[in-house]
Amino acid sequence: MKNINLIPIAIFTLIFTFCGSGKNQGSNDNSTAESTTKHSITVPVFNQDSAYSFVKRQVDFGPRVPNTKAHNQCLEYLQEKLKSYGAEVIIQKGKGTLYNNQSIDIKNIVGSFNPTATHRVLLAAHWDSRPYADQDQDPSKHKTPILGANDGASGVGVLLEIARHLSKMPQNIGIDIVFFDVEDYGQPAFHKDRYSEDGGWCIGSKYWAQNPHIADYKANYGILLDMVGAPSAKFYKEQYSMQYAKGVVDKVWQKAIESGFEGYFINQRGGYIIDDHLPVNEVCKIPMIDIVHYDPNTDSGFNRHWHTVKDDMNNVDRNTLYAVGQTVMNVIFEY
Repeated sequence: MKNINLIPIAIFTLIFTFCGSGKNQGSNDNSTAESTTKHSITVPVFNQDSAYSFVKRQVDFGPRVPNTKAHNQCLEYLQEKLKSYGAEVIIQKGKGTLYNNQSIDIKNIVGSFNPTATHRVLLAAHWDSRPYADQDQDPSKHKTPILGANDGASGVGVLLEIARHLSKMPQNIGIDIVFFDVEDYGQPAFHKDRYSEDGGWCIGSKYWAQNPHIADYKANYGILLDMVGAPSAKFYKEQYSMQYAKGVVDKVWQKAIESGFEGYFINQRGGYIIDDHLPVNEVCKIPMIDIVHYDPNTDSGFNRHWHTVKDDMNNVDRNTLYAVGQTVMNVIFEY
């Protein structure tokens, strides 16, 4: 991801059409507890300690820059985790083109639960980390790969914790978890020459949208998670999400507020953010929203450790993981 736009612009002009259309912010004391909704649907309780451990495990591999040893090690870990929770796992391999016109290998990870169910929900995050700390205050670190604890690993960690509970999902609902690759390899700030119109972001999701893991793949709606771990994070209603999937945005924010997370989910519009939900919306026509940290008080519109060497475990908070994870669980089990 990573750009924020304050006015609508046309992104990803694509001609492909391959796809079908907790009550507080504190700790969760009982990791085995279950809550029953007013519709008598039992929703598992999201365990923030488990999610935090999933984030840390990814970070322990080091920067997961595509086609590095750490990237390959993390790939093995993620696919085995999904399999252990009962998913049918596909590693989608392909080729993409970077901002500088160089070719790069893509490895999207797809885990499907209840694969025969026709009512499907798409959950996604990117699992790669950025090769450049190009927003760091220290220019000598601009070419240093980042750990991506928040920017990448947090979304994946939340989805792994959700996956751990999906055996309890009603059999008439199918969940597809996609970990998109090569999301964060966009043109660095220190490269002034413009190579590509869109800056080379979101390469893995573009590839998946053009070549879905199942022909004519359809989902009723989708939720993308990006940078969902920072302390006291604020999630505004991202504008492309409102443009393409307003009903899903409203449902998720309503559920978050009902669940007591109004301190995280702000009932206001944010910016237009280039992220993996765009090709899903524009190519696949699947209404997908982006839950992403937005900070109107920074120049970038993102958190202060975005694309810096400080994007480490010191900037991941269990309470934020819980607020996002429990909200998504409440939505998918009831919606």
